[in-house]
Amino acid sequence: MVDFEKAKRFLPAGVNSPVRAFRAVGGEPFFVVRGLGARVFDSQGRQYLDYICSWGALILGHSDPRIGSVLRDQLERGTSYGLLNPWEVELAEKLVKHVPSLEMVRLLNSGTEATMTAIRLSRAFTGRKRFIKFEGCYHGHSDGLLVQAGSGALTYGVPSSGGVPEEYASLTLVAPYNDLDLVEALFKKYPGEIASVIVEPVCGNMGVVFPREGFLQGLRELCTKNGALLIFDEVITGFRLSLSGAQGLYGVMPDLTCLGKIIGGGLPVGAVGGRREIMNLLAPEGPVYQAGTLAGNPLAVRAGLETIRILEEERPYEELERKGKFLAQGISEVFREKGIPVRVNQIGSMLSLFFTENEVFDLESAKRSDALLFGRFFHGLLKRGILIPPSQFESWFISTAHTENDLFLTVEAVREALKEL
Repeated sequence: MVDFEKAKRFLPAGVNSPVRAFRAVGGEPFFVVRGLGARVFDSQGRQYLDYICSWGALILGHSDPRIGSVLRDQLERGTSYGLLNPWEVELAEKLVKHVPSLEMVRLLNSGTEATMTAIRLSRAFTGRKRFIKFEGCYHGHSDGLLVQAGSGALTYGVPSSGGVPEEYASLTLVAPYNDLDLVEALFKKYPGEIASVIVEPVCGNMGVVFPREGFLQGLRELCTKNGALLIFDEVITGFRLSLSGAQGLYGVMPDLTCLGKIIGGGLPVGAVGGRREIMNLLAPEGPVYQAGTLAGNPLAVRAGLETIRILEEERPYEELERKGKFLAQGISEVFREKGIPVRVNQIGSMLSLFFTENEVFDLESAKRSDALLFGRFFHGLLKRGILIPPSQFESWFISTAHTENDLFLTVEAVREALKEL
């Protein structure tokens, strides 16, 4: 039997992605050996009602039999060809059909590849080097995007990871989320130098944080005015908030869109797409190089195609919004009863709980949440069979497999957990 001590002998910190180490909440992580519907099962036979859902990828829940059927069929046909397959074209067609900003798409293997490629495209298209990102928005782990704000409001970024050269990070400009004034000031300070602005239209990586009214439209106007491209990172929100993503909900058209998670049906995938004139810069049509042996592999694209087919047929978004509101309101009411300040941000099937009484609208306000209290809350739910993300700064996700009874059980588990806080 594999245990965590063995994992740490062979994997850095015992994990292949940092949040899995439970460092933000304390305690020892467990090994999941099965997922079914809205639940996961660990190697000790315990089951948990799951609000991680593979970090948003599993909008239909674990082991949906329709996805499984497609994957079994494809396994008999082969897992990877390294050549064109018809399903990658069908998936690209579906993405273009539903996401308003897309005219062409390049399929990739991850969200990190998507954002990295989008930045590269924006630089090639504009002939500029700098770009703007926002504090608290995570766009994968490529060098230029692992950057935090410098010491002054209008300085360039500094690396937030070892191994990122300061010279490279200096091309990244950082602003607080929801702060249009500072974005405008950056454009004025670096006229003709900014290639693009990349943003999560709804944040999921500092917890769920909404764009304030006019913020996304303001970014669109500033980019247009200054000849820069607007990039929406919809790796989380694409096909989770609606078939048209957050851009469809808010009615704002970016120049480039990054996708992932759901379009692979639970398998590794990414995509970048946008206007034809920009996308045609990609090799071999144009000078911007990008390649990937497993990009568009038949397992991932067929799982994604089947997921989108189900979403088209069932249109579950009103149901998911209703479930999200029920859970958010139920949790908020329990906290009010106990007199504990809390802010629950919810949109559709995404929500986050912050231990603060103030509005959470950017990274600084999110960081005012009591992280130690969150860790105790996490373990209080875990021992009652409720699994939420092991970090204050992540989104909870609801799937179509979560039932009303599951949500009721969660609210009651919150009530019991609060007795120990």
